[in-house]
Parts: sequence; structure tokens; C-alpha cells
Amino acid sequence: MFDFTLFGSVFFTLFVIMDPPGITPIFLALTSGRATKVQRRMALQAAGVAFGVIAVFGICGQQILDYLHVSVPALRIAGGLLLLLIALDLLTGKADEPTQTKDVNVALVPLGMPLLAGPGAIVTVILAVQHADGFGEQTSVWLAIVAMHAVLWLTMRYSLAIIRVIKEGGVVLVTRLSGMLLSAIAVQSVANGVFGFIHGQG
Repeated sequence: MFDFTLFGSVFFTLFVIMDPPGITPIFLALTSGRATKVQRRMALQAAGVAFGVIAVFGICGQQILDYLHVSVPALRIAGGLLLLLIALDLLTGKADEPTQTKDVNVALVPLGMPLLAGPGAIVTVILAVQHADGFGEQTSVWLAIVAMHAVLWLTMRYSLAIIRVIKEGGVVLVTRLSGMLLSAIAVQSVANGVFGFIHGQG
């Protein structure tokens, strides 16, 4: 039987971790200057990449981490360092003149991963899938994952209307603010990873 409680639990946990409202200004900053059609495609690509990564780790994530001898703290630190590099580009204005290659890269990294499919979401999905017993609970978990990524896509796609309101000056402001926000997220991710290593060794 479909478990609505489990569905709601997984969905809202992922919602808090993946934070669709919080990703909106970062998405707008990273996609500014592109044609609307390209931005919509990037929203779909980012959500699709995030779902693909989450699905792979949901199916065989623990085996992958064990095989590569990679710990969750290491995953957090790597993701944080990657986000910090992107944040520096936003703060210094180096991401202001995109190319077609950058269009694709931004949709994959950092939007798809590690912003959307970050260590927190990956670990949450791995645990949820492992603890789900039977077809009903497994279905509830996977439907929650699909629903969450649909929300992410819709949030990013329809946030593009904001650009028409705030104009070019507003986009520059959003870009700088997003850089600050992203750098804070990056530092927090690295700090969590470092503390994870300390507690793991202690």
C-alpha cells in the first residue's frame, strides 16, 4: 500500500535540504544573459541532472561510496570547495559573459550537482531507500523524489519572470548576493565535512 506519511516525510525533508526558494536567486544569477529559451532548457537540464544523480545514489549509492572508500564528510568537503569556486566567479563578475559551453556546464555544475543533488540530499535518499520495506514504501519514497524534482523544475522555470521585472541592474545585484549566499553555503558544507571527519575519527 502507498504510504502517505512516508511520502510526506521524504518530500518535505528533501524540500528543506534542496530548498527551491533558496535556489531561485542562484539560478537567476547563473543563467542571466541567456535567451529565455536557453534558460528554460537549463532549468530542465538542472532538474534532470539532479534527479539522475539522486536516482543513481538511491539505487546503489552506499555500494558506490564503499567501493571508492569515500566518506560522507569527504563528499561534503568536495561539494563545498566546488561551490566556493563558483561563488568566487559570481562575486568577481567572471560569470557575466557566458558561452554556449558554459550554458551546458552551469546546468550540470553547479546547478544539477552539488547545489540540487548535494551531499545532504544524497545521504537522505540513500537512507530512505535503504529503510523502505516492501513495494509500497519503495514506491512512496521514489514518488516523493520525483515530486521534489518536479517542484524544483517548476520553481526555476517560472522564476525567469523575475528577470523581466528587476532588469539588468537588478540581475547584477542578484548575482553578487547569490555569490555571497553561495560562498556561505560552501563554507558551511566544508565545515560540516571537517567536523564529520573529526567526530568520525574521535
